[in-house]
Amino acid sequence: MSSSAESRRQQIEAKRAKLAELRKYRAERQKADNSSEPSARPATPKKNDVDDLLNSILRESRGPGGHREGHLDSGELTPSSSIPGTPAMNNAHLPSSISGRASRNSDFSSTLYPSSSVLDNVIGESRFMPDLIDVEQELFELPTKKERVVYNKEVQTMASEIEPSQLDDDLETIQRGVSDMDLEAIHAARDRELEEESTQLDKEIEDEIREIPPDELANILSAPELLEFVDSTTKMFYRALNDYDYTRDYRVGTETGSDESEGRIKRVCEFYDERYTRNRSITDVDWSPQYPELSVASYNKNAAALNEPDGIVCVWNLHLLEQPEFVFHSQSDVLSVTFSPFHSNLVFGGTYSGQILLWDNRSKHLPVLKTPLSASGHTHPVYSMQMVGTQNAHNLITSSTDGTVCSWLVDMLAQPQETQELIHAGHNKTAEVAITTMDFPDNETTAFWVGTEEGNVYQANRYDRAGAKAGLNQYDVYKGHAGPIMGLHFHPTSGSVDFSDLFLTSSVDWTVKLWRAKSLSKPSTTPHVISPLYSFDESDDPVYDVKWHPTHPAVFGSVAGSGKFDLWNLNTDTEVPVVSTTVGSGAPLNKLQWDKKDGRRAAIGGSDGKLYIYDIGDMAIPRESEWADLQKTVAGVGGAQMSGLIDGDVRSIAGR
Repeated sequence: MSSSAESRRQQIEAKRAKLAELRKYRAERQKADNSSEPSARPATPKKNDVDDLLNSILRESRGPGGHREGHLDSGELTPSSSIPGTPAMNNAHLPSSISGRASRNSDFSSTLYPSSSVLDNVIGESRFMPDLIDVEQELFELPTKKERVVYNKEVQTMASEIEPSQLDDDLETIQRGVSDMDLEAIHAARDRELEEESTQLDKEIEDEIREIPPDELANILSAPELLEFVDSTTKMFYRALNDYDYTRDYRVGTETGSDESEGRIKRVCEFYDERYTRNRSITDVDWSPQYPELSVASYNKNAAALNEPDGIVCVWNLHLLEQPEFVFHSQSDVLSVTFSPFHSNLVFGGTYSGQILLWDNRSKHLPVLKTPLSASGHTHPVYSMQMVGTQNAHNLITSSTDGTVCSWLVDMLAQPQETQELIHAGHNKTAEVAITTMDFPDNETTAFWVGTEEGNVYQANRYDRAGAKAGLNQYDVYKGHAGPIMGLHFHPTSGSVDFSDLFLTSSVDWTVKLWRAKSLSKPSTTPHVISPLYSFDESDDPVYDVKWHPTHPAVFGSVAGSGKFDLWNLNTDTEVPVVSTTVGSGAPLNKLQWDKKDGRRAAIGGSDGKLYIYDIGDMAIPRESEWADLQKTVAGVGGAQMSGLIDGDVRSIAGR
């Protein structure tokens, strides 16, 4: 997210917070106004109430006949007297200080209560009291330093001598006298200010959060940066979820697990994507040599989607089940695919059009390199490819159905480094050898074997070597199948005994056959037919692929058109597989590949577009005696086969 977008978001959040504070203040003030009632306010004293209070005091102070006992009559009070019972006298008879103070008291009283009826009554009564008695009485004690202040019960004589508490009471009285109309006007003005500010903030927020037009929104959503970000973050999210089952309850036994189990093998997962692999069939599979969790599958065209690429390649991750890790496109059906064993980012594919494509997972969907459609390369479907050599010197070997075998440098696909035409002179209609599958023995980079559409297996050489020429060996023919050969795989070289001369083939004739390759140092100079050591006839459908196990010498697997995955162990039984399971919905299975790490997992490609991953568990771990046992087994099946061939020849001679 850009810095401008971040700052704009912070401004909007600040405005929203301020608007919330204003609305909260308004709600609290309205709540306070509603809770306060007029009856709760202290009443302002009225002038009539003061008069009644003064009259009652004066009545109580009079004795019988209206005079106080032992004191002067109330009529003797003068208007200047502020204390009841004080004799009437003129200001002239008083000392100057007292007379001045009395006059000031009279002026202040008249000012504060200009229409006081109580004072008028007192003055009126004094006019009808003619008999006056002069009495000397000490009224005040004159202070020597500080002037003494005289108060009555209601009135403070001098404003300068008002106490702070009295000022607060007077201020409260004045405030109470303010009309409710003025308070409402102040509150209404404040409400208008709050409403205007709230409206302004709402408008600013609406301006900031504007609705994006559809065209602009489409451009944003289709931006390559956004798509790449969403794709990478989605993969990370799904990997985190699939890498570890945090809901697993270890108190529950494994026998109640949800994984589908068949015998001693179980299905780990199946890879399928509705968007990419729907209505497509898997044509080839492979495992990454560097990352054991990665597998790759190639697909043919989707006849129901004309706008999609004809061929695709999907790289699947065991920790990312919901979608492929990478998807590569091709303009033609991809019939074969392989990871580069020396470059973890490269994937090679052979197409129906004859092109060889190179994809790099650091780039986009399209290939980074591809071969031209010319006579120097392939012009027919490429069903088989294999990388041979070492890290510093390796080549990609490809074969097509027209008998062409090409050798390519990885960084230069403009033209092949070598090209060979495999021709057999004994063919009736055409000399071409239609190659359907190919394989190199381990640690071999020159000699290879090919399976053909006619059902035979031939040996060929890339270069001239002692006793053999480059090209197809026409004299040694491995004959045994009655239909096209779909799979061919040599035994891996591992363990104490070397079985690298053994290879398996599968065919549409419903059989899997075990062969022993003839020594390369003694090629035949006359036509020679080589028969298989053993034939596995258990399948009831075409067998489309077969693979030796990479670590166990006596184990191999096969997949058939019936949807069955058969697992064989020659040291246990040569008649029936040790495990046979129907994969998925029973759709035909096209390809099989073991993982290159320890061989515990098998990737099985189906014609329904699903890639199934199976775990064979402890069956992938061989015992030390497995190699010696397999040597005995092969010798036994070879002797039986040889005995059968001899018996057949004897019966043939006897029949003649």
